[in-house]
Amino acid sequence: MLTNITKYLAPGLFAVYIPMCAAHVKPTVRPSQASMTQLWEQPQDLPARDLFHGPWGPERAPDPMAIYTFVGRKQHGTNPGVVVTDPEGREWHVKQAPHSNQGSEAPVEVVLSRVLSAVGYHQPPVYFVPSFAMTDASGTHTEPGGRFRLKTDALVKRGPWSWQQNPFVGTKPYQGLLVILTIFGSSDLKNVNNTLYEANVPGSEPRLWYVVRDLGTALGETGRLKPKRSDPDLFERLRFVNGVNEGYVQFNYHGWHQELLRHRITPQDMQWACDLLTGISHSQWREAFRAGGYPPADAERYIRRLFTKISEGERLAAERPTSTPTRAPAAAGAGK
Repeated sequence: MLTNITKYLAPGLFAVYIPMCAAHVKPTVRPSQASMTQLWEQPQDLPARDLFHGPWGPERAPDPMAIYTFVGRKQHGTNPGVVVTDPEGREWHVKQAPHSNQGSEAPVEVVLSRVLSAVGYHQPPVYFVPSFAMTDASGTHTEPGGRFRLKTDALVKRGPWSWQQNPFVGTKPYQGLLVILTIFGSSDLKNVNNTLYEANVPGSEPRLWYVVRDLGTALGETGRLKPKRSDPDLFERLRFVNGVNEGYVQFNYHGWHQELLRHRITPQDMQWACDLLTGISHSQWREAFRAGGYPPADAERYIRRLFTKISEGERLAAERPTSTPTRAPAAAGAGK
């Protein structure tokens, strides 16, 4: 069993449900009192990491040739989906995608999950399958595929966690995670998309994982009401940052919970995150997009724009090597 789990679990859960005007962005304990490995671990073997199969490997991947058995319809979110079991009895939660990847969350989620796991952030086992055979009351037929997420005993859900109140607020890995998500144009920085897992991974002690899931609202525009996602034209065209003001990066971000970014991210935070991403090779980036089912031509467009944003972030930090905020970070707002 995990020790001292309530020390980190209870404050995070409480912050999810308290009124919107009450949740200030602040750590629930001093960062030095928390184990950073619950959120992020320094990647020691980044050049060797497999961004096609991801951290859970090919052995846990869904079989695209199998016939899956219908269990039920997906109950949450805006994208259609189903819960199915495979011939081995494994349960999969499928977020389905249309035949074109444009506008779909499913391929985006797999790509971003691959990148986050590569640079040290924990992720559940997710894969992309273009289409699959499913048996239900009407017989066996072909279904649109999408993101397959495996339900595994290795990860036990312990509820959501709060962007605004958690042990890591203000640390470089927390700030860097927000930077990476904005580089991808992620609009869905909502607490309901965050999951605390009790991780029982072979070879390590049971511990908590702070995981960002449901990453599909990205690679397009940012916004609160149905922003366009997985759209290379928009992703190439839209501005990333607007400069630096009073020591903080000004992002061209219009999604949920702007208080997480406004007057909170320094050029040095940007540099930290960009340094992580530059450790991913061009071929690994291609593998991440191949894992999401993107055609090579579309993948290259996204990769070029991501490289441009990373370079822009590095220049911003280089131009302000001693940039110092003029006031302490403080923000209000909560997440639903």
